Amino acid sequence: MAYMLLIVEPRGQRRTRTEAEGRHVYDRMLTFAAGLRERGLLHAAESLRDDGEGLRLQVRDGKQVLRDGPFLESKEMIGGFFLLACEDREQALAVARECPAAEWATVEVREVAPCYA
Repeated sequence: MAYMLLIVEPRGQRRTRTEAEGRHVYDRMLTFAAGLRERGLLHAAESLRDDGEGLRLQVRDGKQVLRDGPFLESKEMIGGFFLLACEDREQALAVARECPAAEWATVEVREVAPCYA
């Protein structure tokens, strides 16, 4: 079964770190991903830029609406993800507990499924 770990960070948290602290956090996440890859659990993993550089798109009645980030209606942002191949929800939760980001962010565990399920 496929599961996604979403790294949900407090907005602005990254700016509170020095470059050295940020690199240390990133290196920990890369090491975590490498371990998942070695165990055959990792499909994909990526870090995402701060949502201040993001865009939101909606099309309503044929009209496109674009909104530049940051998106003030939220206090958190998705900072990255891990797409996993797990046997079940319990294994996905066990992997989430191992994730270093759980120390400074929230790790949301979601099973991949069609939108009609």
